[in-house]
Amino acid sequence: MTARWLDFLAIAAYMTALVSLGLRFSRRQTSTERYFVAKRSIPGWAAGMSLLATLISSVTFIAYPGSAYDGNWSNLTPGLMVPVVLLLVGAYVIPFYRRTVGASCYEYFGKRFGYETRVYATIAYAAGHFSKMGLVFYLLALTVSGMTGWDTALLIVLVGFATVAYTLAGGIEAVVWADVVQGFVLWIGIAVCLGYLLFLPPGGPSAALAAAWHSGKISLGSSAFDLHKPTILVLSIYGFFYYLQRYTADQTVVQRYLVATSDRGALRGVALGSLLCIPVWTFFMLIGTLCWTFFYSVREPLPGYIHKADQVFPYFITTHIPPGLAGLFLAALFGAAMANISSDLNSLAAIAVQDYYAVWRPASADRLRLRVAKIAVAISGSVCIAVALVLARSNGTALSLWYSISAVVAGGLAGLFLLAFFVPKAGRAAALVGIGASLIFTIWATATKFPWHNYMIGAIAHVVLLAVGWLYSLALPICPATNDLTRTAD
Repeated sequence: MTARWLDFLAIAAYMTALVSLGLRFSRRQTSTERYFVAKRSIPGWAAGMSLLATLISSVTFIAYPGSAYDGNWSNLTPGLMVPVVLLLVGAYVIPFYRRTVGASCYEYFGKRFGYETRVYATIAYAAGHFSKMGLVFYLLALTVSGMTGWDTALLIVLVGFATVAYTLAGGIEAVVWADVVQGFVLWIGIAVCLGYLLFLPPGGPSAALAAAWHSGKISLGSSAFDLHKPTILVLSIYGFFYYLQRYTADQTVVQRYLVATSDRGALRGVALGSLLCIPVWTFFMLIGTLCWTFFYSVREPLPGYIHKADQVFPYFITTHIPPGLAGLFLAALFGAAMANISSDLNSLAAIAVQDYYAVWRPASADRLRLRVAKIAVAISGSVCIAVALVLARSNGTALSLWYSISAVVAGGLAGLFLLAFFVPKAGRAAALVGIGASLIFTIWATATKFPWHNYMIGAIAHVVLLAVGWLYSLALPICPATNDLTRTAD
């Protein structure tokens, strides 16, 4: 037990470094423009590394290995849609947003369809991200609890408090540069764990990989044309619409477009961060598969308290990786959770100020808006801690749980963006009718026995919103006052 103090010291040192970084930038947070978009002064490569940290969290660290250990690599399929979406939207959406909005991407929906649509978009975004933030905290606490025996709820509260304090102080600049540090530590942690998992089993890497391959563990799942199960087709459709929404109507991602110094820097940075995600996701799937191979080959029984696949990889770290090195990986896990949550908290604060407070009190001083932003960070952090405490009582693997949640609360935002961007005739009424149709479908699909897999709900909701809004726009004339910003703006 004494040697495990090396792990605790590594975790404490890394968390202290992240908090110190936030405090270092605190004196520079004198305006909302600095707090939310860093006055567009971040190098493109740093914005890309920050995007990587935004897309990589404790969901990746724990849920991806848990999913691969429990089954195969089928849950990697949604991530493979990232380059497809990036090729379709990157060259147009990034410069468009940089010229169209100040700090919140939902300003565009307001200019295009009116304030009601802007409010709806912010609520849909917040619902999805509060559930995600809660899951991130929960998985972090689950991992550390498995290592130390500490109470999961207590860990959620303590780490949540530290994250809120660091985000509140440093603004988006601290968030971005902490993400850069996290990106490098992430790769070191991956290398350490893969090294031990490949060389510890009898026969070394070749035997470990061969056993996994012949057991069907390295597989993307069923290629059948079946929408009732999580086949490759279903997961590809889910992934395409999920990442289409993230790159077109997700404040956390759009903020990465806005902080860069130039359009070209933003595009290169987003491409860098997005494409780096695929090998990271793949390596974590491989880690889960190799965990299965290790315990299968050495015939080592798992302890009785291991009752979820998500707990196996943390158990391997604490029992088979030497103290200090295990602490390095766990430090990266803490950093991933804190960096990911801090991005969301800053984005939610931007929405609170830009989409609500500034609209309700347009004559308010910027110093008051900055104060509201910090209050919003504190409130948002408290809510996500509460969500994490609820999730701690759940059953099932975390990745499938998150996919189900995100599919339901998607809100049709990708469809709303496509309606705004590609259908010039669509006005306020078309958008509201499309939103209504999307909500009715989502409520019906979640309240009844939906005939297809739950992952399809979000994808269909996007299509319903776009199709109904487009058909309505063909039937009725637009209102020029609420349709003054279409794709021609770029």
